[in-house]
Amino acid sequence: MAEYDIPLIIRGEVIRDHMVAFEGRRGGLSFRTPDVRRYIDRLVMSNPVEMEDLYGLSFVDVLDYLEELGSRLVLARNAHLQQAMEMYLAANVQSREILAQMYASLAVAFDRATIREAVEKMMGIECLDGWETRRFSDREVQVRAFGARTVHLNPGNSPAAAAFGLMHGSILRCDNIVKFPSNDPYTATALGLTMIDMAAGHPITRHYSVGYWKGGDEGVEARLYTPRNIEKILAWGGPSSMRQVRKYLVPGLDLIALDPKVSASMIGPEAFTSPETLEYVAQQLAKDVGLLNQAACLNARVAYVESGTDASGIARLERLGERVYSAVQSLPPEFSSCSPEFPVKLLQDIDGIRGSDAFRVIGVHHSEGGVIVSRRSSPVEFKDDLNGRVVNLVPVDRIEDALKWVTIDTQTIGVYPEALKARIRDRCALQGAQRLTTLGCATYEAEGYPHDGIELFRRMVRWVVVENFEREVVDRGASFMHSQE
Repeated sequence: MAEYDIPLIIRGEVIRDHMVAFEGRRGGLSFRTPDVRRYIDRLVMSNPVEMEDLYGLSFVDVLDYLEELGSRLVLARNAHLQQAMEMYLAANVQSREILAQMYASLAVAFDRATIREAVEKMMGIECLDGWETRRFSDREVQVRAFGARTVHLNPGNSPAAAAFGLMHGSILRCDNIVKFPSNDPYTATALGLTMIDMAAGHPITRHYSVGYWKGGDEGVEARLYTPRNIEKILAWGGPSSMRQVRKYLVPGLDLIALDPKVSASMIGPEAFTSPETLEYVAQQLAKDVGLLNQAACLNARVAYVESGTDASGIARLERLGERVYSAVQSLPPEFSSCSPEFPVKLLQDIDGIRGSDAFRVIGVHHSEGGVIVSRRSSPVEFKDDLNGRVVNLVPVDRIEDALKWVTIDTQTIGVYPEALKARIRDRCALQGAQRLTTLGCATYEAEGYPHDGIELFRRMVRWVVVENFEREVVDRGASFMHSQE
């Protein structure tokens, strides 16, 4: 087992004292890092006025900083990222080719034009750079978005999460404390070290801290999760970690919960109009299933197909399944590959239905992925656990019959044809779905609109208003008050 030392970063300072040991996920590595309990008083910012230096920066200044940071995130030239990638490989399940592509793409999070467009679409630059004026019938109101003292509980399913979290916190002028996950133990630290190399004294660097503690450690969390020290917790995690955080919630402490989600596809009968169309649909569904090795919440696990449920409909569905299997196997290796460690329990579940009259299993012999074709109008019982490029195709007579499977846990639905979106979008939304997109584009999510049902830019800030009334309105209000006496 590989062993690593990981520093604690507090506001531009690198700390390597008082080390304690932890195990990474999967038993692939262990690491030592400073005991956060010894540094809580330095980690927190009990006086929020200390964030004032961030407000000496303009939006353009922040863009300049992030653009320069992005230029330094070249995997071949950044030793911090190289170490992060090796540690990710040891602690997580992903191929080296895909991970190299992910790390090579981290700078996308800091693209100047993309950030500007996202902010303009979501909230507007004026309320970040100063006080935006809004006129009402009886008053003038000035509105500004202020960054919050925020703890980021990062997910470990993609190194990009650390980069986008840093971008959000910087643009919104937050004070950021990052807890890195044990299955991605170095990416956030690598970003912090790169920031220090670039500009150790810059306000954005001084408001970025990265460390680790075991989830549920009351010696850390009881002292950290209080409105005296922080205002928002941005948490990616499962039910157990969310329960741990929620017990600390009191007025003044806001939890922004990005719970685990599952995604699906909805395919209309138009898929079967010609062999060429069927092949196209198979190629698009394969991308939604196989890109990123199905590691993200937005990857499709089940595809509901209006093929019909009679014998001829099932035959049509099996033809689609064969093409989807072939298309997944043909995806470029830097974006999709055989699973380095296919889940044993999932393979057992699939082998348990292999040969059943109710299902046809195509592939999934080793770690290459595959397709499960349901021969009845319901998915497999273990549908939410599908992984390693395995998708379940489910026949329906009408696509509306599939909407009962949409719940609050449904994140993304890839749809074919385009016209089908208008038919099902309201019902999907009412049942909990958060995103409908073009089939084949599930992994093309961008900034500037809601994610997981949350407008993240707007939710991460504190909105402050200043009201200015005309004298006659003030006098009229005073007269009203006197009349009530």
